[in-house]
Amino acid sequence: MPEIASMIRLGTRGSPLALVQAHELRQRLVEARSAVPESVEVVVIRTTGDRIIDRALAEAGGKGLFTKELDEALLDRRIDVAVHSAKDLPTVLPAGISILGYLPREDARDALIAPRHHRLEELPEGALIGTASVRREAQLRRLRPDIKVRLLRGNVDTRLRKLAAGECDATLLALAGLKRLQRESEVTEVLDLARFLPAVGQGAIALTTRREDGKMASQLAPVLDHATERALAAERAFLGELDGSCRTPIAGHAVLEGRRLRFQGLALAQDGTNATEVARDGDVADSERLGAEAAAELLARLPPGILLARD
Repeated sequence: MPEIASMIRLGTRGSPLALVQAHELRQRLVEARSAVPESVEVVVIRTTGDRIIDRALAEAGGKGLFTKELDEALLDRRIDVAVHSAKDLPTVLPAGISILGYLPREDARDALIAPRHHRLEELPEGALIGTASVRREAQLRRLRPDIKVRLLRGNVDTRLRKLAAGECDATLLALAGLKRLQRESEVTEVLDLARFLPAVGQGAIALTTRREDGKMASQLAPVLDHATERALAAERAFLGELDGSCRTPIAGHAVLEGRRLRFQGLALAQDGTNATEVARDGDVADSERLGAEAAAELLARLPPGILLARD
């Protein structure tokens, strides 16, 4: 077993959820290496995405807004590992940075919080739902064309506080984040994967490091989850082939059953129309190929103009 490094510095955003995720990794590392807690430091780095709260990320530059400063801290050697929500990672990482692996995935589904009406079908006609996700908005409009959507930015606590203040009738959040923050009790409906697909990577904690840092790869190997890595390999291959931006409603989810991997993918127009779904089933060793093939089929079947080019 490799010796624990004298100090491992974990970089993270400063939101409550990001800190919970970083401390989960810290605890797993301490236990796996029988190390003292002081040997793993959590370093908080504020990102551009945290500073922008008045508009959708799609209008401000996309997913990289949550990762840029963490990438810079890695390359500047101020941190050794960056801890991310996997769904925030862009499909193409900066030169010199690679994904080291993932912690075991939490529940990937989306959750509805609708204190007065509880279920999506029970929301009154014209109900106002707050979200900052074009994927969630498009799928909501697909299921409930009558609903109205307004921008709702901020961390989980902020969004739930705005909901309680009456700024909207309901909101959608990742169930994984609510579980990690111990706020699952506020969920009024968990949306089934058969009708509401999550974002690529949703529920997974991704770890990135400098590409040449073999020492970190060795140090973190005992806490990485193979099943999550294979599922995310298919999902990220799917998204990478589509080359969509966060302005394009794309969803994808893979799950392992023994040696088999099942993948579902979806792309649709921003108003919820022209939904195109794909599915693949194959050996887990072929994860990337299954994701890429699903994307190729989707591209062949999509109506013109659904995928929006990157900015």
